[in-house]
Amino acid sequence: MKHFKTNTSRRHWMALTAAACAAWSLGAQAQSAWPTKPVTLIVPFPAGGGTDAFARPFSAQFSKQTGKTLVIDNRGGAGGNLGAGVAAKAAPDGYTLFMGAVHHSIAPSMYAKLDYDLERDFVPLTMVASVPHVLVVNPKNVPSDFKAFMEMVRSKPGKFNYGSAGGGTSHHLAGELFKLQSKTFITHIPYRGAGPALQDLIAGNVDMMFDGLGSSAQHIKGGRIKALMVSGNKRNPSFPDVPCAAELGMPDYNVTTWYGLWAPKGTPADVQARVIEEVRKAAVSDDIKTSWGNNGAEFPNLTGAQFGNFVSGEVKKWASVVKASGAKLD
Repeated sequence: MKHFKTNTSRRHWMALTAAACAAWSLGAQAQSAWPTKPVTLIVPFPAGGGTDAFARPFSAQFSKQTGKTLVIDNRGGAGGNLGAGVAAKAAPDGYTLFMGAVHHSIAPSMYAKLDYDLERDFVPLTMVASVPHVLVVNPKNVPSDFKAFMEMVRSKPGKFNYGSAGGGTSHHLAGELFKLQSKTFITHIPYRGAGPALQDLIAGNVDMMFDGLGSSAQHIKGGRIKALMVSGNKRNPSFPDVPCAAELGMPDYNVTTWYGLWAPKGTPADVQARVIEEVRKAAVSDDIKTSWGNNGAEFPNLTGAQFGNFVSGEVKKWASVVKASGAKLD
């Protein structure tokens, strides 16, 4: 009888183990099957801006790789904060992602109250692209030579204006930093996204922009606007004829626009890993390499906690710029 009990217990244990393994296997298969339906990518700016310039090629490549559509949902407004708030409240099931930008690391210093917290309500996934800022002008309004441009701007304080993607965006802060370092006064005109601001720049309704190169690139190449300077201490390989800030006597003018992917907090870890994997695969595809190159962009390999630490550093950096420049929402 004792032998019978032992064998029965052993068989029972083996059956439980087999059942557990089967359940784990089925669960793993279900998890790894993501995505099983279209995924929504919330872009918190109107179509035609810098975020769109990277979101749409990535969307097409993601759909090609996974066989499931990545749907772009443009939610512009409040300097990118409206869309961020919507994304933060989305179900953390892996079917809503958020493509934010450097603007969202500036927002905590510019807005007294936000209905989301970038570091608390989201999981950082990966940086998607990084581009320098560029000073672009309408050559019908101002000189297309940097020296002549500066002489005119300094001679007529407040007469000229610059458009931005909205108060508190990197376009706004890049303009304020330029004014601070160049000792000039240029009027800020906020828009509901870089796309509308660029259209008004092309039309001559504003004189200049301090834009991320990604959204201005096609218009520079098309001759609709003129690039006078890229930020930083080196020229951009895609625009070798445009001088950098250091060459033009502004060695400390270094503004980079970056774009990244987040998921609502609580999104399953295996889905997070899969998104990162798909971004890395996309980055080495011919289509993405060509698109990023045309936009003067790099693909920084910053994922997970590294990306999160980078964002925390950006929040601190822009807080100091806001304080030094006295920038305010218009």
